[in-house]
Formats: sequence, C-alpha cells, structure tokens
Amino acid sequence: MTILGPVRTIGRYRLDAVRGSGAFATVWQGFDTELDVPVAVKVLAENWAHHADVRERFLAEARLLRRVESDRVVRVHDMGVHDGQPFFVMDLAEGGTLAGRADGTLEPVVALRLAAEAARAVAVLHEAGVVHRDVKPANFLLRGDGDAERVVVADLGSSKRLSEASGITVTTGTPSFMAPEQALGQGVDARCDVYALGVLAYVLLVGELPFDVRDPYSLVTRTETDRPPRLRPERLPRRVDPATLDGVLAKATALDPDRRFDGADDLADALEHVADGGRARHGERHVAPALVWSAAAGLFGVGAGAAWRFL
Repeated sequence: MTILGPVRTIGRYRLDAVRGSGAFATVWQGFDTELDVPVAVKVLAENWAHHADVRERFLAEARLLRRVESDRVVRVHDMGVHDGQPFFVMDLAEGGTLAGRADGTLEPVVALRLAAEAARAVAVLHEAGVVHRDVKPANFLLRGDGDAERVVVADLGSSKRLSEASGITVTTGTPSFMAPEQALGQGVDARCDVYALGVLAYVLLVGELPFDVRDPYSLVTRTETDRPPRLRPERLPRRVDPATLDGVLAKATALDPDRRFDGADDLADALEHVADGGRARHGERHVAPALVWSAAAGLFGVGAGAAWRFL
C-alpha cells in the first residue's frame, strides 16, 4: 500500500475511508482513478497476509463473488496483490448495511420486507450451490433508496460449497445467529442460513438479539422455556397477525433443521405473506411458537476448533 501524506492508494485505487473492519480484513470506500468511479476495496490484514490458508480463503471469497452473477450479490471487478497484501475491488453500496437499520426503529412491515429481501439474496447463493454460514445484518449491503432499495449479500469469507459443507467440523460464524448444528460443529446445509435469517428478521423487528450469547456455551444449553418475548401486538400494525409472525419466526429457528423452512426463498415467501396481512393458512402447522433451542452440552466443547465472530 502506498501512503502519500493523508492519501492512501493501492494500485490504481484511492482509499478514502474505512467502511468496515474485522479480524482478517478491512473494507475501504475507495475510488478507481482510471474509470473515475467510486468502489469498495477489501484488503487482507497485513498480519494475516503470509498465512497461506487465510490468504487462500480470502482470494476464494473474491472468486466466488465474481462467479455468482446476480444483482442480489455484491459484484467483484478486480483482485490482486499489492506490497504482499491481497485485495479485491467490489461495487460500492452507498446505503450502508442492514446493521445500521437494526436498532428497533423500523416500521414492522419495512423490517419484514428487508428480511425477505435478505432471504432472497441468500437464496441466490443456495441456487449457486453455496451456503453462507455467517448471515447477519452487517453482511448485507443496501443499494438504491425508497421503493428501489435493494438488499445485497456480501462477505462470503465463511462460505462453503453445499457439496462440501456436510462434513464440516470446524465451527465458524457469529454465535448470535448460529444454528445449533453449526455451533456443534456438525455438517450443515442451506437450512443453517435459514435459521440465521430467522434471527436476522427478529433483530430487524425488535432491535435486539433473541438471546444473550456472550457466553458461547449458552448456545447449546438452552431449552424451550428460554425464549425471547413474543412481539407485542401493540407494536405491530393491524394487518400483521402476531400469531402468524411468531409461527414463521419459530419455524425458521427450529432446533431440528427438518422442521425449518426448506429454503431461504420459502422463508422470504412467508415473511412477505405476513407483511401483506396474511394469516396462517387453514391446516398449516408451525412448530410450537417458541424460538426453540435444546441442550447438547455433553457433545460440544466451545473451545475446540471454534472461530467465533461476535460482531
């Protein structure tokens, strides 16, 4: 990276401001000085640049983002290495992330529609044979505004091809949004992302996490009675049925993956159905209206092979 006074550059890209930073990489708001357009530049942290496994995972994320062609997935335009640090260049989403909306002030119908948009974006990854494994508000960007606003999925640093995910034993992701089977280091599939999307929907609606998971051990010692309060009917517009919404969130976050929605598109359909004033259809059954967690503490050592992300 070249530093000229207050101006930072990497190749032909000027780095103007940090948009986000994590343990492994920093995302900059930048500018392509040749094409004269704003961009986002993700740069691998210098202290990780010489770790072959981390470096390869970083570059694999760029290749994967490039391979998935959809306006619901952030697009990569360039990648390279500068002064030993890998980087890649993406579209800049001016609207920030969903984390900036997750403060409990959203109108419930808006929260439901944003959650449905996030689910549609994740469904694109599933159709491409990829499970995200780190679904959370900070990993969704907002593009456009008003009725044209679009949710775009980003940060595939924890993602895996679905064909490879069934044998995963190393835990990676964010505990607050992590499905029980993922926390246990078991094999996962698209339904672990469905679980996380259910938690994301709750956070957008309420502004708080369903559970306090500052202690990762609590992920696998919860019971059915340890559930967040149901959404208060007075917080919802009359057209949103509280029981139907509670059932949708409960089904998305069921302990047993077989009891969740089959796919992210199915969850998106259900969230949109609730936002439009729909009720549970006659004969339709959801899991018990509690966000279900179960104890499996004897099977899980929270310190072994775990890569927790709390942000």
